[in-house]
Amino acid sequence: MKSPVSLNSEYRFYEGPVATCVANGIQAANFLGDRFLRRTLRLSSEIGELYAHSMNSAFSATESFLVTGAPHATAYYPRDFAWFYPDVLDPDTIMDSEDAIRRVRLLERSVRLMLEAVRAGVVTTTIIPAGRNRYIGVNYFSRPSDTLLGILAGLEQIITADQRASASYLGLSQGAHAGRLLLNEYRDDLKKAIIQLATSLEPFDDNGTGYLLCDAAAPRSAATDTRAERRRFVTNACVYATFTRAIELEVIGISELEQLLGRELSQYKAQLLSLFGARGYIRHSLDCRNELPASCVALDFVNVQRGFWDLKRESERALFAATTDLILADPRFRVPNTSHFLVSTNNPRRRMIHKIASPSYQGRSSWPTFNVEFADRMLDYDDFSGTDTYRSCARDILSDIRAATELHGGYQELLTEKGLRYVTWAYKGAVAHSWFPRFLTVWKRAFGTPLLDWK
Repeated sequence: MKSPVSLNSEYRFYEGPVATCVANGIQAANFLGDRFLRRTLRLSSEIGELYAHSMNSAFSATESFLVTGAPHATAYYPRDFAWFYPDVLDPDTIMDSEDAIRRVRLLERSVRLMLEAVRAGVVTTTIIPAGRNRYIGVNYFSRPSDTLLGILAGLEQIITADQRASASYLGLSQGAHAGRLLLNEYRDDLKKAIIQLATSLEPFDDNGTGYLLCDAAAPRSAATDTRAERRRFVTNACVYATFTRAIELEVIGISELEQLLGRELSQYKAQLLSLFGARGYIRHSLDCRNELPASCVALDFVNVQRGFWDLKRESERALFAATTDLILADPRFRVPNTSHFLVSTNNPRRRMIHKIASPSYQGRSSWPTFNVEFADRMLDYDDFSGTDTYRSCARDILSDIRAATELHGGYQELLTEKGLRYVTWAYKGAVAHSWFPRFLTVWKRAFGTPLLDWK
């Protein structure tokens, strides 16, 4: 296995075909062990007890990094900090001062490890421990478009920990100081990675207009990567969001970035909206040949918190509303009799492996956390439009996620098209402990009062 890290680092990162085989073996053993050995603990269906159990699991003092949940407990997922972890330091989700200290400590460890990987030139979807301070970087299906976004989002969350609505926990201010030190230490490494991402964008011509895409010739992945398609909206939206986060953190200047892109950043985004929204709604992929609008839409168009969408603009609100209305109107997007929305109306590229070993993430499955983001963008729309168009739907989404959490005894990674836990022969289903805080944050925004209150 090849290690690109200098001998002076306490970490070693490996990549290459041999490393990938080793990583796959470690992951297979972990998932199979979880499938057949995990004990089902039937906790109370009270949401407060389920949340406390999740936080004690995700932020255990015995862990060396933030744990997503079973069976994902033995790997790091840098992208989750943008998609699924944005509110783990929200004071309204923290149970007590001990919980705050554990969260800050584990976030700092996790972000430092990911920054070491960036320094080593290992920007991958998954980092798998393979011994003491030994890690394997591996991509599943294709290179990521959102790993740097996740790392920047995680770093930003630590830095701004003491700027949240309430900074009553000492651990949050301590974490903010540690985050600023991390940014200073790794700023040059992050800038180098941002420059590499910007220069890797590929020209794409459409009716005589030149665009920049991250996946014009080959697929890039973002959060859910089993679709393996080219020219996807969400992969390119993640790249734009990465650039804006890097500018906000002063990793790179906007003029230097725009010089690399050969256009203003605002023009780069406007062109993406024009390209993917040419039909009046956001297509999940330019390669979608189906003329039925609902068949060309995927729920992950909502992107990430503080990501691509700026719903202050009327033009963006119109695109968002048109795409949202397609999803709401088509029963194929919905688990029957619920407000659980599926990723898409069909199940592209479903293969035997999805029945035997791994879930089918892109298609006829429902991600509670994508639904949370859907609800949050709906609230953004209402706030910036001055209307009450989607608030009741957002509340229905969140209420159904609460009901599913209580029914299944924990916050689920994904559900089947019938609203059940997703189970295959080798996959028991995943309990996404550390995604739970994001749900609480958006719940308070939708309903005006916290779901749980420890004060």
